[in-house]
Amino acid sequence: MNPEQRDSTSGAKISIWTRSAETPKYPVAPEGLAPEVCVVGAGISGLTVAYTLANEGVSVVVIDDGAVGSGETGRTTAHLANAVDDHYHILESIHGKDKARMVAESHTAAIDRIESIIKREGIECGFERVDGFLFAAPDEDPGFLKKELEAAQRAGLRPEMVERAPIPTFETGPALRFPSQAQFHPLRYLARLAEAVVAKGGRIFTGAHAVEIAGGDDPHVTLKSGHVIKCKSVVVATNVPVNNRLALQTKLEAYRTYVIAAHVPSGQLEPALLWDSGDPYHYVRIVKDADNSPGQDLLVIGGEDHRTGEVVDYDARYGALEMWMRSRYPEAGVVHARWSGQIIETVDGLAYIGRNPGEKNVYIVTGDSGNGLTHGTIAGILIPDLIQGRSNPWEATYDPGRIVLKSAGEFGKHNLKVAAHYADWMKGHETKDEKGIPSGSGAVIKHGLKHVAAYREEDGTLHRMSAVCPHLKCIVTWNGSESSWDCPCHGSRFDCRGHVLNGPANEDLAHLDPAGDAVKQASDQGE
Repeated sequence: MNPEQRDSTSGAKISIWTRSAETPKYPVAPEGLAPEVCVVGAGISGLTVAYTLANEGVSVVVIDDGAVGSGETGRTTAHLANAVDDHYHILESIHGKDKARMVAESHTAAIDRIESIIKREGIECGFERVDGFLFAAPDEDPGFLKKELEAAQRAGLRPEMVERAPIPTFETGPALRFPSQAQFHPLRYLARLAEAVVAKGGRIFTGAHAVEIAGGDDPHVTLKSGHVIKCKSVVVATNVPVNNRLALQTKLEAYRTYVIAAHVPSGQLEPALLWDSGDPYHYVRIVKDADNSPGQDLLVIGGEDHRTGEVVDYDARYGALEMWMRSRYPEAGVVHARWSGQIIETVDGLAYIGRNPGEKNVYIVTGDSGNGLTHGTIAGILIPDLIQGRSNPWEATYDPGRIVLKSAGEFGKHNLKVAAHYADWMKGHETKDEKGIPSGSGAVIKHGLKHVAAYREEDGTLHRMSAVCPHLKCIVTWNGSESSWDCPCHGSRFDCRGHVLNGPANEDLAHLDPAGDAVKQASDQGE
């Protein structure tokens, strides 16, 4: 299959999960909805919260401006791990031993919860328990493995040091083996989870873009259609909260991560999750029968992360992944698929899951830090407890309002980088002339005093949009790999025609006429 297969409307590369899963259809939200809880976002976080609440007899409505699973859940590599990306010896140094233990406990519980839901609902999604292996990159001191081993053991896990990771033709050196990790097909799981939500009385609506999210004594969500959903609690599960303009954004960093998949002979490689310690790091898994190719598995390798909107060498990122793969897995065939996803890092390495700071009856989940599927499932346990007035031992660990003095340095470095991007207002741009933009591509140009994001369709039609991100007015950049406009300040993303894809922005880029003046925005989101 062509590795450049893309969504015909957005230009984004398609993951192997999207290719091999049916997208469930749900109606547009009607007027007069008044559930106890309104969940904004139909990814793994939102649907797990909804599933838990519906199981308890709580009336719940889930809304999403796209299809179920159309966000970042379908762009992961679907590692389910309690061996977290930010490493226990680092988390312990920032948060202490007790909170490191809460991290291990909660991620372990998340994997167990996914497994129990799969068994209870009879979901066919390729769930499999596998071992995970962490090994040192070639230029890395393997001594860090001993520190991680001891910290993970103090956190309550049972890793062990082994001679090598299971890459048959490559000597990795010593590795940490984490038993009882897991992997699955995330969109097949999500499709059936959504069906279970509906079967238990929940309601799901797509094509429903939330333009206002309000808490306090009158919680409600206002849709772009003008309909208002009245409720008692709102859960914002949109990868990055779209209701917080600034409060949390200064503590979050958005990164693009890249993935390739190549065929390997079936059964030749041991199913396992693997991670190296490089910077940027790499992660590996095997997918059985992902595309109905007889006698073939898929080797899935990700990594080469960078801050969103800060590079232009996208093809080089995929090239670096392939070089890494070829040097370690010579049995891999041609690259079958490639795609990228968005990772949201926090300044202290822990997700923000719980009550929205300073706003009653609103709950948020963000900051996946590379473990979005388990963090999303943790949200599905923790947030229902908070809504239902129950205590939860993880509440303080993931509290969105927490202040961690030891992370102040990372906070400062992140916001200095953001400040530097506002200098783009004074910079030149990729081209000074719209005529220089090739078909199927985009560029930011100066049009008088205005910054214009111009995209040329394959048929030559030119779309002109403001290059100013509607979130906090940073200048977007063109992402030629995903045919998107990416904001380097806070990670907002827009498709080639300016429609918002990722928060914190919650509205489209302003459309401009040939003179560079704003025109009324068109919307094709079905509302």
